[in-house]
Amino acid sequence: MTDHPGSDGIPPAEQTEGEVQAGRRMAPGDANALPPAPLPRDAGSWAAKVDRLTVAGGGSRGSNVAGRRLTGPVQGFGKMWRKTYWIEVSPNISPQTVIAEWKEHFGEFWPAGNRFKGPLTGLSPGDVALLDVSVGGVRLSTGVFVLYADDESFTLMTPQGHMFAGWITFSAERAGRASEREASARAPTVVQTQVLMRANDPLYELAMSLGGHRKEDQFWVQTMTALARYLGALPATVHTRTVCIDRKRQWGNFGYVWHNSMVRSMLHSATAITQRGRREQ
Repeated sequence: MTDHPGSDGIPPAEQTEGEVQAGRRMAPGDANALPPAPLPRDAGSWAAKVDRLTVAGGGSRGSNVAGRRLTGPVQGFGKMWRKTYWIEVSPNISPQTVIAEWKEHFGEFWPAGNRFKGPLTGLSPGDVALLDVSVGGVRLSTGVFVLYADDESFTLMTPQGHMFAGWITFSAERAGRASEREASARAPTVVQTQVLMRANDPLYELAMSLGGHRKEDQFWVQTMTALARYLGALPATVHTRTVCIDRKRQWGNFGYVWHNSMVRSMLHSATAITQRGRREQ
């Protein structure tokens, strides 16, 4: 499957100021300035660069997202993993149909007990969506940023405090080599979720090693199965592949624990219970 994050693998949210300057127009009268670089064909599919996330109408649920910076797989604390989950569906279901339905009904395919609050019209570049995820009996409130979206894929990026720092890319394409896909519409459509991630801080890294990886695998297997059911593609086998890209832990990022959304969600819940008890007295 094709990975989409950015020119040379670097999404716009992480490009340097020099790279941004290189794409600007010449100033009037500046004979030494370079001509503007042509925009890539998929320029409109990328979100604009943001410094910190903003949340519209998120209330207390958005407090773990508003003002946070984005974190890619280069950041984070734990080991870096690439996890891939994929299914094959009927050739009668085009990749474009899969992605259109997936973006429009994204949260509906999640396992029970988890909530996704995104735009009503589907996911578009630059959107911020809020999540409520059940983790070990505790509800974690966090969010994601839509980094990229086109007709055959879309990529979400995580903020500070999320369980992991990384990208999640959802894609669909015809099976086989590129030449075969172009020549035949009879090949099955391969639908894939790929996660490139590091646990965001030491607490999350510990949780991942104590069963978190297994629960995450179950989450995406159930999600892919629900998507296949929606597409009328059952029975469908969800294939998985997990590769450790970097076994080193980035101890310089130990302080990311300050943003831990799990801890903050628990503190918020405890505070709300205490305040409710005082009002009832």
